[in-house]
Amino acid sequence: MNILEMTAVELAAAIKNKEVTVMEATEAVLKQIEKKEDEFHCYVTVDRQGALARAEEVQKKIDQGELSGPLAGVPVAIKDNMCTEGMLTTCSSRILGNFVPTFSSEAVLNLQNAGAVILGKTNMDEFAMGSTTETSAFGVTRNPWNSEHVPGGSSGGSAAAVAAQECFYALGSDTGGSIRQPASFCGVVGLKPTYGRVSRYGLIAYGSSLDQIGPLCKDVTDCAAIMEVIASHDKKDSTSVEQQDTDFTTALVEDVKGMRIGIPRDYFGEGLDPEVKSAVLKAAEVLKEKGALVEEFDLSLVEYAIPAYYTIAAAEASSNLERFDGIKYGYRTEEYEGLHNMYKKSRSEGFGAEVKRRIMLGSFVLSSGYYDAYYLKALRVKALIKKAFDQAFEKYDVILGPVAPTTAPKLGESLSDPIKMYLGDIYTISVNLAGLPGLSVPCGLDQKGLPIGMQLIGDCFQEKKLIQTAYTYEKARGAFVRKEEQNV
Repeated sequence: MNILEMTAVELAAAIKNKEVTVMEATEAVLKQIEKKEDEFHCYVTVDRQGALARAEEVQKKIDQGELSGPLAGVPVAIKDNMCTEGMLTTCSSRILGNFVPTFSSEAVLNLQNAGAVILGKTNMDEFAMGSTTETSAFGVTRNPWNSEHVPGGSSGGSAAAVAAQECFYALGSDTGGSIRQPASFCGVVGLKPTYGRVSRYGLIAYGSSLDQIGPLCKDVTDCAAIMEVIASHDKKDSTSVEQQDTDFTTALVEDVKGMRIGIPRDYFGEGLDPEVKSAVLKAAEVLKEKGALVEEFDLSLVEYAIPAYYTIAAAEASSNLERFDGIKYGYRTEEYEGLHNMYKKSRSEGFGAEVKRRIMLGSFVLSSGYYDAYYLKALRVKALIKKAFDQAFEKYDVILGPVAPTTAPKLGESLSDPIKMYLGDIYTISVNLAGLPGLSVPCGLDQKGLPIGMQLIGDCFQEKKLIQTAYTYEKARGAFVRKEEQNV
């Protein structure tokens, strides 16, 4: 079997059985990056030398029996908003264009301790603000299924790298759908864990109450294995939760008999592409045939989720991004007169248009006179959305719906209409507002041959139910391949 076609778990098993070495796997994926990177531009930084040196080190540890986990020796890509010691970490922004952290984020350390080989940092929307990976200061990433289309965002580089076989799995971050939506657009599996499940230490913040790190990978088995490694309690992150049930691979069971699955009617109304609707409902039928109890229900407040989300996220962004001022680190303008002028010019030149838009929106909703009218109201809506989900989970084990209203749009289409781009998050953002886990699994192709994703939403810390449901569906679906390969 071609090394690049292996899943992360398959590759680790092959390395353990001495069928492949870590160096061979790393060389193979670095060659693929050289071959495909000009076309897709998944990475901001590729650390070729570091990856090869690390591969040798990991191989020695595996040979000596020090490393034996299900991901030991597997090359991984990291989204460029997670600090990695000694490696450029830019958030795809000019303002951090020269920033090299002196420490690594907790999720990255957990992977390294499990024997991961870091290939480099993936491209993203600047400071994770965007849904297409077109707001990056380092150029756009293209969708490996069709390079005229976007890969989604903001973790578009990570999703595209997995789809283009430029890594075996990747880490992304999800503030309002930034793992699930690119996973859907690129035909891969993506999980946004429960808020507090994975440490945010070392993740450069966008919306602190919404951000969560999670995996983008080839299948549900990889997803469970990666979660076992990255989920941990971390004293350095005050929102990190003490956990017991992190044996996610035990949920890889092909059985949904008696599982109660709810389909929100509100997710299948106006604005949903008929092809997406059909594919998602067909996937629900598959689960029904497997013995799940599937029924429709009303999930209220859906239309209020977008204004509430963008109010809260922009407010937190304006607060989080005020530290980038050209003083301690990052970009500083060359010519300035006095301190205030230096702040103004550094930030004007360093930030892109979308980031400026959200900082200004956030500063506005937090300003005196508007704080009560917008920000406090949005927080109340957030609490009501959580309550609506709590009520739904009294009745259902899992909620099933689409990830995005359409398949991947063409490059340039979304940027011309920011409101339309914001509305594209309608099915994903409620999950972040309520702190819930959400998983995207490929469930079909549209007429253009672009992937469609199905979203499974669970109650807090119920990732295992999502993994079990997705695994059962994936086994029934079979291999997810391009249209031209389906008839071969």
